[in-house]
This record gives sequence, C-alpha cells and structure tokens, in this order.
Amino acid sequence: MFLAVGHVPNTEIFKGQLDQDVKGYLRVEPGTTRTKIKGVFACGDVQDSYYRQAVTAAGTGCMAAIDAERFLESEGH
Repeated sequence: MFLAVGHVPNTEIFKGQLDQDVKGYLRVEPGTTRTKIKGVFACGDVQDSYYRQAVTAAGTGCMAAIDAERFLESEGH
C-alpha cells in the first residue's frame, strides 16, 4: 500500500518564472531535468505528475545532479 500525502506540487513559488502544466507541475525538456531557463533543473515531486513516488524522485534527483554537473562543465566551471 502506498499512502499519498498530497497530489498538489509545491510549485507556487515558480509561477511566472518556470513553465508549468495545468496541474502545476514544472515542465522539463523530455528525457531530461532541464527547464526553459538555462542552468535550472527540476526533479522529483515538482515535475513527476505520473508516478509521484519517492524512488522516482530519487532517480530524477540523480538525473538533475548529473545534468547540472554537465551544464557547469560546458560553461567552463
């Protein structure tokens, strides 16, 4: 059994800054964690409107870390 503690993403702070779907989840480029803003990545419960599980949040967190690392390397940091 999975107990859901909520199905509304906590993304209000990003309204008007990052693209969101009609439910409030942040939009990312398909297959990545990149948002429309260069160097800004989204993962976990704020961008996963389908699975919404801790294990997928951890997985996309790892993806975001790798995406951020590669972004910084490409920027010469």
